[in-house]
Amino acid sequence: MSGIHISDKLISFLTFLPIFFISISVHEFAHAFIANMFGDDTAKNMGRLTLNPFKHADLIGTYIMPLASFASGFALIGWAKPVPVKRSNFKDPYKDDAIVSFAGPASNFILAILFFIAFVTVLKGGPEQSKYLINFLWYGVFLNIFLFAFNLIPLPPLDGSYILFDLFPNKYTAQILRLGIYGSILLMFLIYSPLWGYFMNFINLILSLLLKIAGLG
Repeated sequence: MSGIHISDKLISFLTFLPIFFISISVHEFAHAFIANMFGDDTAKNMGRLTLNPFKHADLIGTYIMPLASFASGFALIGWAKPVPVKRSNFKDPYKDDAIVSFAGPASNFILAILFFIAFVTVLKGGPEQSKYLINFLWYGVFLNIFLFAFNLIPLPPLDGSYILFDLFPNKYTAQILRLGIYGSILLMFLIYSPLWGYFMNFINLILSLLLKIAGLG
């Protein structure tokens, strides 16, 4: 039984990795692409205007954390290296920066829809379809819906904190941006607090709505 357990865990991890690399690469590429379109070529000049996951990789977030979470049995987590953006390069600094910040989460939502279309197509193709392919596509839906919602939380270093400041630039939202590493600490408290259950319920609600729309719920 333990051999089966380890095998399932390894399959889950190997399913997670390609979806994870695709999702974070599309997210960071979207930031870089929209920033460049609005006049800030900082990310482009640093080689970040690409879908190559290795260009967006962060030593801890992209390599160490996924491996550590797999080894410990904790939820598979990780992150990419943030794309550099200079608000001062935009014609309309606040509006353009808000759009650039939202581009990352929006790209994950679009990616989730594409994965969902593929998931429904394969699932309705017949019982002979591989369960591993179905699980792979569903994980793509789940992870990208998660990334979409999670990145909109208004705490640094998440995109939601920049969107909040750009929409309501004042001393209070500026203080949120200046939280720095403390923002990450607050996020960890959030993950281990009862509020996290409400957040995951929200994710599951979105997934349930998608299944109902497709006639699967």
